[in-house]
Amino acid sequence: MHKPGMVSIWFLIGLLLVAYGILILSAGVYEYFSPPSQAPVLAGLHAAIWWGLVVLAIGAFYCWRFQPRKTK
Repeated sequence: MHKPGMVSIWFLIGLLLVAYGILILSAGVYEYFSPPSQAPVLAGLHAAIWWGLVVLAIGAFYCWRFQPRKTK
C-alpha cells in the first residue's frame, strides 16, 4: 500500500479531524454555558456540540484504522 517508514495520508486526515472535532466541540460547550444575547433560531439543538462529537468520532476511527504499525 505504501512504503515502509511512510505514514498513510488517511492517518494524517484522522489527526486533522480529531483537532477540528476538539475545536468545534469546545466552542459548542462554551456557547452552551455562555449563550449569546441574540441566540439563533435553532440554538436549542446545540449543533456545534453534536457536530464536534461526530467529527471527533470519525477522526478517532481514522486514526485507529490507519495508524502506523510495525510490520516484519
